[in-house]
Amino acid sequence: MSDSFMLATRIRMSRSEFEQWLDTPAPDPSAITNPDAVFDGWYWDGKPADWQHADIGTTPREYFSGAVEYGDRSFLICVYREGALEAYLMQFGFCEADFYTGLLLFTAAGRLSSEPGPATVLFWAETSGALREPSWDGWLSTLSVGSAGAAFSRDVELSGVIEDLRTVEARFFDLVGRLSAIEENPDTGGRVDYREFALDPLFFDQAILADES
Repeated sequence: MSDSFMLATRIRMSRSEFEQWLDTPAPDPSAITNPDAVFDGWYWDGKPADWQHADIGTTPREYFSGAVEYGDRSFLICVYREGALEAYLMQFGFCEADFYTGLLLFTAAGRLSSEPGPATVLFWAETSGALREPSWDGWLSTLSVGSAGAAFSRDVELSGVIEDLRTVEARFFDLVGRLSAIEENPDTGGRVDYREFALDPLFFDQAILADES
């Protein structure tokens, strides 16, 4: 299995709901109907959930700002585009704190959304960071989130979910390409200030870092 772990979602919501979400604390795992079923039915079937690693109470603003500060362990996209929160996160290694906290933050986003129907949060491992085909047997978890609640489910039609994530996936590879170009440029000595990319609205919604200006 790859040592790069991915978490991605597209949750339809209004701009005001998105900005409210940025300061909404991560809820307790009880906000998910079946919190013990994180990996049920997928590649890690039988692996127990370990919610003690979740940073309950942290906000998306704190979570994503912190990730920017420590860009040596993760790359991420978090934007508001065409009526939806779009997020695409890569972790170098399975960081349980980031994973479980991220699930709770997206659960909170779903609860705030006034849009009908649930959204899906995907979790998988892939060295390149790319989305895989719907029939792939390596998916690790799928969490359905919405105003009616959140639940882990194996019975998810992934074709539409993956198609909806193609735009944010492309942004992710744009970010990776820019970072690689700097690292490979002899004039920069391979030094990359990951935080400067947070200033680019293509990758980060500017409201995330608004309180740091």
